[in-house]
Amino acid sequence: MKVRAVLFDLDGTIYEDGVELPGASRAVAALRARGLQVGFVTNTTSRSRRHLTERLNGMGIATGPEGITTALRAGAEYLAARGHRRVAALVPPLAHEDLGEFELTAERPEAVVVGDLDDRWNFEILNTAFRQVMAGAELVALSVDRYWQHGDGLVLDSGPFVKALEYASGRSATVCGKPSAGFYRMALGTLGPWAIEDPGSVLMVGDDVWGDVRGAQEAGLKACLVRTGKYRDEVFKSCGVTPDEMIDAIAELDDLF
Repeated sequence: MKVRAVLFDLDGTIYEDGVELPGASRAVAALRARGLQVGFVTNTTSRSRRHLTERLNGMGIATGPEGITTALRAGAEYLAARGHRRVAALVPPLAHEDLGEFELTAERPEAVVVGDLDDRWNFEILNTAFRQVMAGAELVALSVDRYWQHGDGLVLDSGPFVKALEYASGRSATVCGKPSAGFYRMALGTLGPWAIEDPGSVLMVGDDVWGDVRGAQEAGLKACLVRTGKYRDEVFKSCGVTPDEMIDAIAELDDLF
């Protein structure tokens, strides 16, 4: 495969439940040894880029915050561009530092930002967000992922809660993370101007057929689906998405080159 750079999804591709998947660090090192650029992208909004950097470095995968494109950071840039200052942020406290430029409040927010709350979701949180949107706050979705792999099974992601708010309020959410084209343009920008001009020279590797594969392909990138994390055969067979490549595990990635 002739590409100049590779973007890696994190959860379900590089690690699962915070534990490195077999061969992940070696796969990244092998690509770098070939002279390829490497970047990381994630819709996870439970941690800041600083925390994600520490996690990757702890696995022996060297990177800095500037090498990780997150839905949270994409959301922050969107909010700033819209001129929003008062934000209701439905993300865990560990992620708040990436929204440090905003006033996080439940009182008359200008935007409701929906991210990962996992088992923290309850009726009161969802209904409060609904009322805020009905009162005029913009609905901003950091992702619309359907589910993710946790422990011994799949767990609902933020997408179903975004859809509930859209249905109840009659408003459409602006999606800032994968699979939005703006997110991928931001990720390409971390590689250099050349990547924005030639996205077909970049390979996206991930476990989500919609966000990682279809989203990347619609943005002009090549895409490789890895059969780990949230990947399910029955979902793939009926999704209508055709990746450029497929591998069983991240350890096999170097074989494509």
